[in-house]
Amino acid sequence: MNGSSEDGVVHVGGDARQRFHDSRGYGAPTGAGNDLYLSPVEAAHLLYRGDLDGVDGMGSRDFLAARELGVEFLVYKDLRERGFYLSPARRDWLDESIAPREDFVVYPRGLGPWDGEVRYYMRCVGERDTVPAANLGEVVLGVVDEDGDLSYFETSRVEFDGETTDGPPGGLRGRLLSDRALVSDPPADLYEQDFYGRPLEGADALGLSLVEAAFLERVGCLSIDGTGTTEATNATGATDPNAGKEPESEGSIVERGRAVEGERFDRRLAVYRALREAGVVPKTGFKFGADFRTYSHVESVDSLGHSERLVRVLPAGHVFSPRDLALDVRLAGGVRKETVFALVGSGTNGEEGIEWLSVTRLTP
Repeated sequence: MNGSSEDGVVHVGGDARQRFHDSRGYGAPTGAGNDLYLSPVEAAHLLYRGDLDGVDGMGSRDFLAARELGVEFLVYKDLRERGFYLSPARRDWLDESIAPREDFVVYPRGLGPWDGEVRYYMRCVGERDTVPAANLGEVVLGVVDEDGDLSYFETSRVEFDGETTDGPPGGLRGRLLSDRALVSDPPADLYEQDFYGRPLEGADALGLSLVEAAFLERVGCLSIDGTGTTEATNATGATDPNAGKEPESEGSIVERGRAVEGERFDRRLAVYRALREAGVVPKTGFKFGADFRTYSHVESVDSLGHSERLVRVLPAGHVFSPRDLALDVRLAGGVRKETVFALVGSGTNGEEGIEWLSVTRLTP
């Protein structure tokens, strides 16, 4: 059986509809007898299997080269071999109940295009392609590496919902060090139950990260004092560069954060605040290559469980490389955590809007 190209599809006659569509979910009926339209990748797969003898006189290898179907074909072939029926995302070929988007619509095992149920929306990319963060969510990436091996990543938009809802105590006073803040005589609950900062051994003081301190300042719980007129040292014993300065003005922690991190600090502070307001406790994720690790439930530090998610903070316009995604997801999976990207500036609230993008490794 042979096919011929017309208007970007492959036309196959004979009993093609019965052989390929009705029994195995390939293509779309032409409406003329048992003739069938196939997308190029479907025709390539049937050529590869030997179910078609040729298309426009070309065999499998020549047809793949002529249509440049490398990445798309490898994803299609792999999913077929895993037992899935799938269709190219063509609006004129699919029922209205199935929204055709991405590259393929993948059906649950045992179902086909006639059942109106979708398992995955699949996008095919090579390892050197770029993937805009704004285009991810409710889609599976089928990534083909340079050896032709497949990795699948499921992306979805998620929310945070924790159980830590009590606000921090007010009336805190602190002083800025080089890259953190120091709170003297802190209430015990600030660390033990609210999980802010870390106690400094041998001193009745609590060290806060700049983002923790900036959040507490913004919600009116922390005021920053000047360092006086005598030389002071920071937590490491080094001379404090702020010694001798006048009392700091409101917003000074944010200014220090911007001096240390640039505009990235504002994004991280926005994400930190959103997490706290959602009842989630964020702590540094540095050891895991992330901005934050998160805890959805904290009763006390003494009974603290494992963090559930790793959060990386990115601008809404960020563009991923598949390699970077693979690295983040592999690392999170190795420590039994979920990777979530906080896309700042992409929500409905203007520049402060945040959307949460989860990316996990998938075995279809």
